[in-house]
Parts: sequence; C-alpha cells; structure tokens
Amino acid sequence: MSQPTEPSDQEPSTSSSAEDPAGRTAAAALSSDSRPSAAAAPNPMDGGQWRPVRPEELLRKNMPVDATPSEPQDNPKLTRQRRQELEVHLRSCPTDQNAFRELAAIYRKEDRPHEAKRVLTEAVRIFPEDMSLLWELEEAKLARSLQQYREVSDLAGRLKTTEVEREMKRSREDWAYRRIEVCDARLARDPSLRHLRLVLAEAYIDSEQHDKAIRVIDELVEFDEFSPQAYLLKGKCLLSLGQDVQAMAALRAAGLRRAVVGPLPIRFAALKLLCETAERLGLDLTLEHYKRHLAIVEQDLVKHSAAAKKKHAN
Repeated sequence: MSQPTEPSDQEPSTSSSAEDPAGRTAAAALSSDSRPSAAAAPNPMDGGQWRPVRPEELLRKNMPVDATPSEPQDNPKLTRQRRQELEVHLRSCPTDQNAFRELAAIYRKEDRPHEAKRVLTEAVRIFPEDMSLLWELEEAKLARSLQQYREVSDLAGRLKTTEVEREMKRSREDWAYRRIEVCDARLARDPSLRHLRLVLAEAYIDSEQHDKAIRVIDELVEFDEFSPQAYLLKGKCLLSLGQDVQAMAALRAAGLRRAVVGPLPIRFAALKLLCETAERLGLDLTLEHYKRHLAIVEQDLVKHSAAAKKKHAN
C-alpha cells in the first residue's frame, strides 16, 4: 500500500544548539509553580491546550524610564502606616503624582492589584498625558485579571460545580481579553514592540480566535528573532482549524529549519506535534523521520538541563 506524502522540508543539522532550554520564549515550558487546573475546563495558566504567556512575559516589561516607583519598605507595620498616610494625603492633595505612584507600588507589593488599579485610574484621570502612569494602570489591570483567574483556578480544583465552571470560563476569557486590550494599546503607541505580537497571538489562541491569531503571527514570521515561536503558534492554530497539511508545514518551519534554528523547547514542542499529527494521519515513514529528530532534540534538552543544574550548583 502506498505511503501518503506531504510537502518536503529542509533537513536540520544534527548538532545540538546552544540555546538555553529554560529561556523565556513564547513557547517555553511552564514554570514549576503552576497552579492546579480544573478538570472540566483546562486552565491556560497551567498549560491547557496551549502554553500560556507567563505573567513576567508581559507584566512589568518595557517599563517607561519614568515609571519606576520606589519600592515600599518590607516592615508590614510601617508599610500599612505609610499606605494610610498616602490615602489621607491624596484626599487633600490630589495632584501629587509621586504619591499616587508610591501608593500604587505599596498595593502592588501587598498583592492588591484591584486597589492599585483604583489609585492609578484616578491618577490617569488627573494626568491623562502621562504615558508612564497609563503603563502602570495597564499593569494593574493585567495583574488583577490574572489574580482573579488564579483564584478561580484554585477553587475549581476543589469544587466541581456548574457555577464554578461558568466562573472559570469567564475569568479565563477576561485574562485573555485583558492581554489583547493591553497589547493592542501598547502596539498602537509603539509598533516596534514586536514581541508583544507573540503575547497577543497567544491571547487570541486562549480566547479561541485562531484566525486573528494567525493574522498576527504572519506579521512575525519574517523576523528571525520571532519566527520559530511564531511558526509553532501558527501550527497549533492550523491544527485547531483542522488544516493538518498547512499545520505540518508551519511546524516543520519551527522544528526543522536550518536557516533559523529555534530554541530547543520550541523545536521539541514542534517535533512532538509533528509526530502526533503524522501518527494520526497514518504517515508511518514520515513519523519515523520526525521521531529520529525528536530523539536528538530530547537528548540535547537533557544535556542542557544537566549543564544548567551543574552551573547553578557551582
């Protein structure tokens, strides 16, 4: 019986790449402190169907130079006293921009993004031209949405009710839409922040808007810096849309290109998806081809992980 065929791809070299497998790319593995996910509704913050953007990949990134509020002291009693002083002070002197920043920083340190959002919303109303305050407000919105999502995720891990499932879906969508909102706003202000397009694409994927994600990704594939991650995300989108042949072409570009060798985690994820897709489509010979390359990348990942642990130990 003849073997099904697919478009040819470029063969990679078999030498191991020097990329750090722990590098924070838009398709790296999840961090070890992931929260438990709900069984009925996969949690994008814990992997879900797609690897999510980590908070640190967006939160507090590309901070404007003048948006560096002083960190509050670690003494809880002094911090609480200072917070109360600032709240009273701003009632009588609502144009003290530094006080707004300091108070928001205190709430952020106390893990109270809702209060930080309240303070910064008022600050932006008074100082609408200050882009650094707007940037901090966006951070607070993201942090609050992420906080709510994690809280519901924890609850969903303990309670399996229809109401919790609905809240899980709502908070998951809110986290995706907050990222979309912030990325769109920042890209409108500064189109050179291309890395945010990866974050934006992942948010579209989490909200199941795969066509929009592909349009965003297609703007990045021409840039070598982003193309491996972009092709991996595009392959995942196309798989979700049932376009297997096109998906495999994108995944090969992420995992097998010689011209732009992607980071090891990207290549591993792409090759794993290629193996799964080839097996599902009955492409036995092609499957063996991808398995060989997957084994090489897996060995390289183990070597780099061992080297990183040794370096950390020293």
